[in-house]
Amino acid sequence: MAATSATSVAPSQEDMRLYDIANAPQAQRIEQDIRTLVDFGTRHTLSDTQSDTQGIGAARRWIEAEFKRISTQCGGCLEVVTVAKTVEGKRIAKPTEVVNVIAIQRGKTDPKRVVMMSGDIDSRVTDVLDATSISPGANDNASGVAGALEAARVLSKYQFNGTIVYAALSGEEQGLYGGNILADYAKAQGWQVQAVLNNDMIGNIAGINGVVNNSSVRVFSEGVRFAETADEAKERYFSGGENDSASRNLARKIKSLADQYMTNLDVMLVYRLDRFGRGGHHLPFNQAGLPAVRIMETNEHYDRQHQDIRVENGIAYGDVIEGVDFDFTAKLTALNAISLAAQAWAPAPPTKVSIEGQVSPSTTLSWQKSTDDTVVGYRVYWRSTTAPEWTHSRYVGKVDRFTLDNLVIDNYLFGVASVAANGNVSPVVFPGAAGAFFK
Repeated sequence: MAATSATSVAPSQEDMRLYDIANAPQAQRIEQDIRTLVDFGTRHTLSDTQSDTQGIGAARRWIEAEFKRISTQCGGCLEVVTVAKTVEGKRIAKPTEVVNVIAIQRGKTDPKRVVMMSGDIDSRVTDVLDATSISPGANDNASGVAGALEAARVLSKYQFNGTIVYAALSGEEQGLYGGNILADYAKAQGWQVQAVLNNDMIGNIAGINGVVNNSSVRVFSEGVRFAETADEAKERYFSGGENDSASRNLARKIKSLADQYMTNLDVMLVYRLDRFGRGGHHLPFNQAGLPAVRIMETNEHYDRQHQDIRVENGIAYGDVIEGVDFDFTAKLTALNAISLAAQAWAPAPPTKVSIEGQVSPSTTLSWQKSTDDTVVGYRVYWRSTTAPEWTHSRYVGKVDRFTLDNLVIDNYLFGVASVAANGNVSPVVFPGAAGAFFK
């Protein structure tokens, strides 16, 4: 197959630093964090906010203090802030302040571009309105918050081009309030949110189906963008893109990084927003038009989710710490860490990607050439329309269009990614509004 306008030398696609990051998260530190969060008794959104030892108020103050301690160790590299709003709704009967705790590691050259890892502070038992019963929330979701803290410890030792945000969100069980609050905050700050990695239950390896597996993880992603307009839907209907939203290509990026930099971890891409009929804190970001995915264990144990602690008919119920595998949580934290680092070191995904080639033997992709000095070129991708992941690519240099000769547009799906000299590549962008990361 012939090609035009290609450069002769392609940069490496490997960043050796990411191997170190993949091995850095420590299960012992994660265990300590989860035990600390469990010891607050309950972290229900409506629980005590005044006590220093019990309730969600004590939990979020401890998280804030821990982020600040991490920042002290890296010379103040993290800006720790709380983002709050008073809300009232179906599961919040009286006006209640919902408080998120976030740590911001500002990028050096592209600080407005943000990649984010989140976990949920709050916990619950069987009755979603029960704010007083013991609710350890060890896996759901102390594991996600502990992962965000550990990722901050690991990545704060490095400097990045883009900004990384580590977020502990509140109000998830009451209606995804924390995510909505942070999505609004991101917009008000003028952030270009490239990726939200929502970690909700990353500690359980024993499924209710009897399967025990510590080497697989699910990544859920929306197909058609939630925020798609009627005109964009019409364009997608005729040109494709229902399987190539920014969120879906973010999920593919995460899998490709795991395949390259991690061992003994199989990323299962689940082409669905979330578990069947269920939801999580990536949804508010998707609703705001932002790329967001859910990262979680493969084998859930429903007796350990949203349950009063009890033994009934010989079955132990409750989300207690005995149900958490700390080595597994460290492994999924590592997956997050390399995903954040690789994207923060890579340039921003290309913008204004378009495609042409109707009734032609060849396909031409074009995009807006970046003014970012870290962009050394671009890589074009293609795959069969039935292939779940990108299968073919080639480096084309620092150009703003490229023609793939004798590759018919009707028979394949196409995309473009930005390339940095350090070996990192942005997620692939599918042409048109269907695949755009930034609008």
